[in-house]
Amino acid sequence: MKTKATNPLSKSLLAMASLLALASPVPAFAQEAELPAWIDTDSERRGYDIAIRSDNSDNGFGDSRVEATMTLRNAAGQETSRQLSFQTLERADNTVGDKSVVVFHTPADVEGTALLSHAHILEPDDQWLYLPALARVRRISSANKSGPFVGSEFAFEDFTAVELNKYEHNYLTTEAITVGGETLPTDVVERFPRYENSGYSRQVSYIDQTIHQVRRIEFFDRRGDHLKTLDLGDYREYGDGIWRAHRLVMTNHQTGKSTDLVYGDFEFGVGLTDNDFVRGVLERQY
Repeated sequence: MKTKATNPLSKSLLAMASLLALASPVPAFAQEAELPAWIDTDSERRGYDIAIRSDNSDNGFGDSRVEATMTLRNAAGQETSRQLSFQTLERADNTVGDKSVVVFHTPADVEGTALLSHAHILEPDDQWLYLPALARVRRISSANKSGPFVGSEFAFEDFTAVELNKYEHNYLTTEAITVGGETLPTDVVERFPRYENSGYSRQVSYIDQTIHQVRRIEFFDRRGDHLKTLDLGDYREYGDGIWRAHRLVMTNHQTGKSTDLVYGDFEFGVGLTDNDFVRGVLERQY
C-alpha cells in the first residue's frame, strides 16, 4: 500500500455528500506507548513520534463550536461565499475519531444543508448529509468521500481524516516555510493513508516545531501527482495549549481553483454530548 516519495453543492447536492529536528528528544509518551506494527525504520519511528506529539498537543478540548466563512474561487478569480458553522465532540481515545456537524446558513441554495460525520480509523468514516430541499438524510458512501465538499476544494475526507492512526508516517527533513507572511521551521513528515479507499496516495505535512501544529499539507492523488496544498495560518491559543488555525487556504494545482475557510472565535466546553451527533438530529434541528 505504501509508496515512498520520489515519486470535486450547488449543481449537485447528491454528488457531494481536523484539517498537521532529528536532534530533538523523543517525547516521553511516544517512548512509553506501544509502537504500531508498521514501524520498521528510524525515519518511520521519528515521523510517528512527531505526529503523535502534534496529535497529543490538541487533546483535552472536549467539545467546540465555531462560525466560519467559506470562499470558493474559480480559476478566473471569481468568488462565491458561504456562511457555515461547525460543532465538534472530541474522541474518547485514539482508537476512535471525533464527531462533528457542519451546517450551512447562506446562501439560500444551500441554507440548512448539514453534514454529520463520525470519524473512524481504518473503517470508512460514517457520514450523513441532510438536504432541506428533499427533507431527507442521505448516507454518504465510502466511494464518494474523495469528492468535493459543497463544491469546494475540500473533500469530505479532509474533514474527518486527521486522526493519528489513520496513517503511517515517515520523517523526511526539517524545512523553513512561509505561511500567511510568517516564516517558521517545521518538521516535514509524509503520511500514507491506511484506509484503502482514501482519495490520496500520500500527504506531506509540515509541523511547527514550536507549538507542534500543522502549518501545511500537500496532497497527492491516487496516481501520485501533486493535487492540492492546504496552508493553515492565524493560529490562536485558547486556554492551556489548545491551538486553532483561523485561516485555511486549499489550492488545487490541477484545476487552478482554491477555497478559503476563515473561522471566527472558537467556543469550548459548550456542553455537547453524543446525543447531539446522531442522525435524527439533522432532521429535527436543521
